[in-house]
Formats: sequence, C-alpha cells, structure tokens
Amino acid sequence: MINKVKGSGLVIGAGRTIRFEGEGHGSGVSFYLVDNSPGQGPGLHRHPYSETWVVLEGQAVVTAGGEDVPAAAGDILVVEAGTPHCFRAVGEDRLRMVCIHASPRFQQENLDS
Repeated sequence: MINKVKGSGLVIGAGRTIRFEGEGHGSGVSFYLVDNSPGQGPGLHRHPYSETWVVLEGQAVVTAGGEDVPAAAGDILVVEAGTPHCFRAVGEDRLRMVCIHASPRFQQENLDS
C-alpha cells in the first residue's frame, strides 16, 4: 500500500518549510524540507533520536555539542540522539535541506530560553 500526502497542507505557518510527521502515514521517519533565507534557523534543541541533514542548496552552519560545522550543497551530517544542536542559513542564497528525524513523530526539547 502507498500513502500519498499532499504537500500544500504540510507547510509550517507562513514560511516555506514543509513538515512531514510519519506516524499518521505509516512511516517510521519524520522530516522537514527546509527552505530558509539567510539568517534563519531553529534555536538550540535536542531529540531522543538521531537527526540527519541532507543539504540540497545553499550553506548552513550546524552547531552540535558546542561545535560549529559548516555545511554546503551535497553534504550530509548526522547528530546523535540527545545532542544539543541548531543550524542557521548562511551566505547569500536560500538554504534548502532535508532534516530527517529517526522517529515516526517529532519529539523535541527546546533549550533556548
């Protein structure tokens, strides 16, 4: 069986990022298809599962466990479960990347006050 999910209902707020939570669709993973302008990105947070980023276009700085790692199109980064992390789009172009959560539902603890 194949579940087809329409993308238009998955956009977060007024932004361009798409959110897919797998649990309601028979999938064991969830993901964000990020489309951020320079300077945009989430605050420091962590998950009880690993997260994998696939950078499709643009550039980002990913901070994980206190270490800043530059990332560009074609890069794949993985952060271990429980590791505090965040990212920011940098450069002059939009950042497009897939943030794959190894869980059928999002579980996030925000660490920024």
